[in-house]
Amino acid sequence: MTAVHFDSYTEARAHLKALLDAAERGRVATVRRESATTALVDVDRLRHYLAAVTPSHAQAVPEDGGWSIFIPGLPLAADGRTFNEAIIEMVDTLREYAEDWQDHLLDAPNHRENWGLVQLISLSDDDQLREWLVGKAR
Repeated sequence: MTAVHFDSYTEARAHLKALLDAAERGRVATVRRESATTALVDVDRLRHYLAAVTPSHAQAVPEDGGWSIFIPGLPLAADGRTFNEAIIEMVDTLREYAEDWQDHLLDAPNHRENWGLVQLISLSDDDQLREWLVGKAR
C-alpha cells in the first residue's frame, strides 16, 4: 500500500477515516495545509519509538537517608524518603515540566529541543514513565 496524503485540510476532512485508518496501521499519513505538512501517527507507535530513542539516563543517588533522582542535562530532579517515593516524585516533576514546556518553554533556546521528551511524557501513563526512568522490571 502507498502512503496516504491529502493536499488540503478540506480534502483530508472529507477522507478522515482513510487518513486515520492509515495512521493506525502504521502507514505514512500526511496532510498539507498552506506551507506545512503534518503527519498523523498512531499514539502507541509514536510512544514506543520515542521511548526507544530517548533514554532517560536518570541517575539515582542515596542522600541524607533518602534518595535523589536527576536527569543529566535537564533541569529536573526529585527526592523521596524511599527510592519508590523519589520515582513517584520524578514522574510528577516530568509531568510539570511537560506542562511548562507546552505553556511557555517550547520556544526557549535551552528547551526547544526537548520536543520528543515532552511528547513521550504526554503520551505515557505513570507506569510507563516509571519504566522509562528505571528500566523494565524483570
